Amino acid sequence: MAENSVAALPRESALGSEPGASGRPPAERRERLVELYRRLGDCRDCQLAGCAINLVFGNGNADADLMFAGEAPGFHEDQQGIPFVGRAGKLLDELLAEIGLSRGDVFVANVLKHRPPDNRDPHPDEIEACKPHLFRQIELIEPRVVCTLGNFATKLLTGSPRGITSVRGRPQERELSGRTVRLYPILHPAAALRSDAARRQLRDDFRRLPDLLAEPRPEPSVAPPLEGGSAAREPAAAGPMPGGREPERVPAPQLGLFG
Repeated sequence: MAENSVAALPRESALGSEPGASGRPPAERRERLVELYRRLGDCRDCQLAGCAINLVFGNGNADADLMFAGEAPGFHEDQQGIPFVGRAGKLLDELLAEIGLSRGDVFVANVLKHRPPDNRDPHPDEIEACKPHLFRQIELIEPRVVCTLGNFATKLLTGSPRGITSVRGRPQERELSGRTVRLYPILHPAAALRSDAARRQLRDDFRRLPDLLAEPRPEPSVAPPLEGGSAAREPAAAGPMPGGREPERVPAPQLGLFG
């Protein structure tokens, strides 16, 4: 893998010192995320690795309360090994800034970890092959809120065939990777680049994120971790802002790969 193929995860950090919902300390979860990255460097679960330049693992904050799941890397993402670095990524950064966040406060990943040829839609077998890796990332990062961007991530993580236009902006609780998270389906930023109306919808949906993050973490599930679909739960009542965890930063790729 190229040196800039993924945001580096430091071995040690003074940040993110509190355990997550699983009770595992951030350092342990971080190391497991490192292990997943290394394993995916030799991934041959589908044919995409053979025609892509870089693994696009994901980047941001390894201990984030907010995680975004997109569709698949595009041309620029494949070149740099970083998700959402093209025009859609610039819009994502702009929308985050409007609610007082940055890329360093969240974790951004995709359903697929390699670019499909000519930016075509993901095939069902590719989604099926890559699904466990996204679920594993959710398990290790332990976000409070997972924003699904567009149809493919929304259908995968809700376990429903309903498209994004019928569910966007409606938070729901789902069991993912053995624990309950608050899922928030919203439009993909690429769709907002093509339509002023879609951009307004996306901006409105982003403005709800601070309130969602202020709600108590959904009650952890005792189901086995990873592997398996998602199960719906009734939404939890809103509550006061919890004492947040200190974030464990994931430096930019130019700061180096894993030691």
